Amino acid sequence: MDPPRVLSIQSHVVHGHVGQKSSVFPLQLHGHDVDVINSVHFSNHTGYTGGFQGTVLQGAELLAILQGLVSNKLFSADILLTGYIGSKSFLQAVLTVLKTLKSTNPNALYFCDPVLGDNGKFYVPEELVGIYKAEVLPQADVVTPNEFEVLKLTGIEVTDLATAKLACRSLHEVGPSIVVITSVSFKSTSPDRLTVVASSAKLKKCWTCTTPVVPGKYTGTGDLFTALLLAWYAKLDNVLPRALEKVVQSLFFIIKNTHEHGGSGSELRLIQSKEILERGGGGLAETEELLAEGFFVARLENENLFKGSK
Repeated sequence: MDPPRVLSIQSHVVHGHVGQKSSVFPLQLHGHDVDVINSVHFSNHTGYTGGFQGTVLQGAELLAILQGLVSNKLFSADILLTGYIGSKSFLQAVLTVLKTLKSTNPNALYFCDPVLGDNGKFYVPEELVGIYKAEVLPQADVVTPNEFEVLKLTGIEVTDLATAKLACRSLHEVGPSIVVITSVSFKSTSPDRLTVVASSAKLKKCWTCTTPVVPGKYTGTGDLFTALLLAWYAKLDNVLPRALEKVVQSLFFIIKNTHEHGGSGSELRLIQSKEILERGGGGLAETEELLAEGFFVARLENENLFKGSK
């Protein structure tokens, strides 16, 4: 059976690896056909000191593209993936795309990366928060917020495992059956490691997986995380903890490769990390050494906080 077909709606940049350019290549490497609709078309990502130029698409433009696909009987997908959205009308139009998809494929899944910002700063109009909370998340099957986005979507500041699980439950109660908080720095944990928290409302289980911290800040990692989660979740028969381990390993070694060749803050060396993307991690010796230190292992946590969740 072929891997699921993906419709990816997120940002496009001419230079660099964020949005579509951080997601489509990894998905294709794992065998997915990917149809692409850009939410914005920028010269570069928004973090460059010289700014950026380009166009933010509006909802009418997304609906026109949808109509063109439907009219030619070209609209089909098994999974909808969304990331960076730059306007209120476009985000609302995504719901029309999802409704149309569900009408033709009721089993289609929706992977939502609710891109809002990071490190205390919004990347998108703040008015999108309310739309995500009230309209988008209730329709999502899988949601992958970072620490900042969790705070904005739930009002819960994640500082430890207990608050992370409360945030996961809060998101489950809105709609998504799977929640993955993509990077959290717990106060009780050494600053040289990050924790990823994943939970399944259906299984009523929660897992944590830790990774070493690579110095610097890198863009596109959240987009890459969600794309790889989709790919490995499909490839590993929807076994969430196994997929989580592959994703966390891949991200670490790709960022490490980027840091070693370009330094802190450089664009992800995605193409040069093709083998890491395909195998889901680094070389055998280095991986085994880090596994021995407790990294990259999905650990099942206490399930009590999920009692009674959807």
